[in-house]
Amino acid sequence: MIRTLLLTTLLAGPALADEIWVTNEMDDTVSVIDAKTLTLKTTYPTGERPRGVTFSKDFKYLFICASDSDAVQVMDPNTGEILHDLPSGEDPEQFVLSPDNRTLYIANEDDAITTVVDTETRRVVAQIDVGVEPEGMGISPDGAIQVTTSETTNMAHWIDTASHKIISNSLVDSRPRHAEFSPDGAQLWVSSEIGGTVTVFDTETKAEIGKISFEIKGVQPEKLQPVGMKFSPDATRVFVALGPANHLAVINVADLSVEKYILVGRRVWHMAISPDQTRLFTTNGVSGDVTAIDLASLEPVATIQVGRFPWGAAARPTDN
Repeated sequence: MIRTLLLTTLLAGPALADEIWVTNEMDDTVSVIDAKTLTLKTTYPTGERPRGVTFSKDFKYLFICASDSDAVQVMDPNTGEILHDLPSGEDPEQFVLSPDNRTLYIANEDDAITTVVDTETRRVVAQIDVGVEPEGMGISPDGAIQVTTSETTNMAHWIDTASHKIISNSLVDSRPRHAEFSPDGAQLWVSSEIGGTVTVFDTETKAEIGKISFEIKGVQPEKLQPVGMKFSPDATRVFVALGPANHLAVINVADLSVEKYILVGRRVWHMAISPDQTRLFTTNGVSGDVTAIDLASLEPVATIQVGRFPWGAAARPTDN
C-alpha cells in the first residue's frame, strides 16, 4: 500500500503553486515567489537593471524590460532561460502588452518616444513621439487606446493603436509614473509622483472626473509619492503605492475617497494580485522585500525577502 502511494505521488509530480515574479533592478535578476506558502522559490538572471515585467496572456512567456541592456527580454518561465531579445529602443522602463498578445508598447525614457513592437515578427512597427521622459504605460481593455505618461511634460498621451497617432493630451500633476485603465475601460487613472496626486479621467470624453490626494499622520507630505496602482479583483477599489511613504492607499472607486492606508516595506513601487485573487503583493525597493496583503482583511500577512531594489511584479497561475 505504501509503495503504491509512493508511486502515485512520484507519477503525479510536484504540486504547482501560484507564483509572483519580481524584478530586482540592482541585482539583474527576477525572483519567483510561491503565492500560497509565501516563500521564495528561485531566482533567475536577467539583463541589466530589469524593471517592467509582464506575462503573455497564455503565461508561456515572460517579458522583462532590461533597461540598461536596451532590450526587452523574453524568458521561458518554466526554465528561466532567456529565449531572445526584442528591439526596444534605448532605456526601456515600462511597457504594456496588447490584449491580443501581439503588440508591446514600450516607453523609451531617453528618447521621448513610445516604441511599438510586434512580438511575433520581433520588429519595430512604429515609434511615436511623446513628451519628455515617458514611463507610465496603459492600454484599454479593448486594445483601442494606449496611454503613455511623460514625467517631465506632465501629460498623459492618448494614442490610437490603429493609426499609432496621438489623439489627445491630458495635463496632470508633476511627474506622472503610472497609467491604469479600469477593467470596464470607462476610466483612466494616472499617478503623479511629485505632485502627490492621482487623477481620474473619463475615457470617452477625456475629461477629468476627479483628483485624489493623500495625508498620513506622521508622514511628511513630500514623501507621499504615488506610483504603481492596481484595481481590486471586483474593481471597487484601487490600491496606490505611495513610494517613500512606505504605505499603500486604498481608494474607493465609487466616491474617490481614501478608505485606508496599509503599512508595507520601504519605498513601495508596484503590485501584483495572486491568481486566486486572495492576496496583493507589493515590491518594496529600499527594504529589498515583498509584502503580502490579505485582500479580505486588508492586512499584511507576510514579508518575503527577494533581491536588491525589487521594482516590477507579475503573477502566474498554477495551471501553466
